[in-house]
Parts: sequence; C-alpha cells; structure tokens
Amino acid sequence: MIPLHDDIPSERFPFVTYGLIATNVLAWFVELAQGRHLDAFFRAWAVVPGQLTGALRPDFAPPEALTPLTSMFLHGGWMHLIGNMWFLYIFGDNVEGRMGHFRYLLFYLAAGLAAAAAQVALAPASPIPMVGASGAIAGVLGAYMVMFPYSRVLTLLTLGFYVTTARVAAPWFLGIWFGIQALSGLAALGVKQATGGVAWWAHIGGFAIGFLAGWFFRGGRGGRRGRRWDYYYDRFDRT
Repeated sequence: MIPLHDDIPSERFPFVTYGLIATNVLAWFVELAQGRHLDAFFRAWAVVPGQLTGALRPDFAPPEALTPLTSMFLHGGWMHLIGNMWFLYIFGDNVEGRMGHFRYLLFYLAAGLAAAAAQVALAPASPIPMVGASGAIAGVLGAYMVMFPYSRVLTLLTLGFYVTTARVAAPWFLGIWFGIQALSGLAALGVKQATGGVAWWAHIGGFAIGFLAGWFFRGGRGGRRGRRWDYYYDRFDRT
C-alpha cells in the first residue's frame, strides 16, 4: 500500500514540512560525503541505545544526549529516505495546517524524541545505531488519523502482478499501517539482532504520541474547526 495523495487541501502553506524534508535531504548528502568514515559518523550522531544508557560504556557524554535529536535527520539508504519523505509530504501539510507552524515543529521533534525513547527502552543495551525520521513521521500519521477521520487516501495497491489504485479511508490506511508496526514490534520482542533492522517500537511510540496529540488539536486552534474542515466534516453522515 503506497499513498499517492489525500483529498484534504492544506489550510496554509506547509513551509515547516518542506523545510524538514529539505533538512533530511541535506543531511543525506552529508552522509554521502563521509565515505569510509560513515560508520564513525553514525556512531557519533545516531542513537546507539547502549551508549545512550551507559550499558556499553560508563562515560555518558553530552554528544550522546543530542543523538535522539540528530538521529531523526539521518537515514540508512535512498529508499529509507525517499519512503519517509514521501509519507511526510503526503500527510504533514494537513497536520501542520491544523496545528500551526511552530507548534507543528515542536510536535514533530517531540514525536521523534518519544520514538527514540520507546526503542531505547525496549533495547537499552543494543550496540546498533538507530537512524531515521520514521518515528517522528509516525507521530504525524497518528495525529492525521485523529484529525482527519473522513479523509480518503488514493492508494497504489499491488497484489502480485496485479496493480491498481483505490481510495481508502484514512483511518483504515493508517490503522493497517500501525497494525503492521505493532505486530512486527511484538514479534521482535526478545529477539537479539546482530545487524540492523527496523526499529518497530520507535514507530509505535511515535504513532502513540501523535494519536494523543491529535485529540488535543483535533478541533483546530481554540477547539474550533476551520471553514475548510467544516466542509469536509459535513460531507459525510455519521452514526
């Protein structure tokens, strides 16, 4: 299931979302410039749970304290970067429009920090660096699910060699996405990894924070829906 676009127009120009995308792309080119020093770069700027908690070494240093922030702008490959930025592009503009630019930025960063905390809590002694904006973007998805329950997402569906598109209700699309993360996270409990993989619990933690924040901002600033939201909200019968 690949989202192509949703049917909710932006309430305002999403310059924070575009700025976050640009920052992630810029950070990717910084990664490419590291060459053979990339591993050391990740050790310095990515979240290494064992270093952050002191399980791998006793001298907790200030750089480790910054890695939950810096790691959310790093990625492990082109597809990792493109996939994350595409989801942020599709869903971030509406969440930004509802929250307002500054609060949206704070929310995005807070979701990313919560995501890192969730993953570290599940694997506090892991020596594997954790990178990616997925946790913060999961927060955006959780907020979108609550804020825009009547949105439809044009989705590319692939069933073997059969490819089609369908308009899927946002709660179904995002609910299926979260269900996959939750099941994968539960399956990964107790499994020790020797190499990198997917930080499922970062996704779960970020989505949970976004879901809760979405209820707070659901009615827009001051608890009132804007005129555009009224239009989409009143398009559907509700039982």
